[in-house]
Amino acid sequence: MEIFPAIDLFDKKAVRLFKGNYNEMTVYSDKPWEIALDFKNSGAKFIHIVDLEGAKSGETPNIDIVKMIVEEAGLFAEVGGGIRSLEVIEKYAKIGVKRVILGTAAVTDEEFLKTAIQKYGDMIAVGIDIKDGYVAIKGWTEKSQYSALEFMEKMQNLGVKTIICTDISKDGAMKGTNLELYKELSEKFNVDIIASGGVSTLEDIKELRKMNIYGAIVGKAYYTKAISIDEAIEVAK
Repeated sequence: MEIFPAIDLFDKKAVRLFKGNYNEMTVYSDKPWEIALDFKNSGAKFIHIVDLEGAKSGETPNIDIVKMIVEEAGLFAEVGGGIRSLEVIEKYAKIGVKRVILGTAAVTDEEFLKTAIQKYGDMIAVGIDIKDGYVAIKGWTEKSQYSALEFMEKMQNLGVKTIICTDISKDGAMKGTNLELYKELSEKFNVDIIASGGVSTLEDIKELRKMNIYGAIVGKAYYTKAISIDEAIEVAK
């Protein structure tokens, strides 16, 4: 299993939200590329980046910071947050981002999703953010009509290879991740699933690894020093 240490960007700083709430934001660094270098020095090969402002606006307000992270750390970077057009995907491709994550757009604009997959193939991942069993959109502020399971099936049928699945109720809460959910998804679907939200102990990582989950995102647990990235990578092997 692969470990994806995470950086959430807001106003060019590395921050974390509590359960997706923009009013409960902690700023960890005004030099996010230094955090990315720490990930690299800890043995990370991947990095998961979310532009929290982009998630609201559909623009790329932090792209210069993403570029610095990619250039400084040289990690396989996946980026999400408001990616709703081919132009934005192309912007990220040009600065060396290896995978982009479509969230709201994958739910609300199927034609765009199909075109993106056709043009960019495996560079396209989909983020499924789950709130009360349903897929949440627009920075987690609205619930869509899709249940998590039916949307997963739809994405698999459309040829999406990588799905980042977040249980919003667990995100940033440091109370453990939703192991039952990931077990069910890994048994039902044949896609690369990246578990996100509440991965807060090495035990969580061990359990996810047993389920043949492709990857796990480590966010707040790193910032609060509950998990070190090198230990997480070792346990994930």
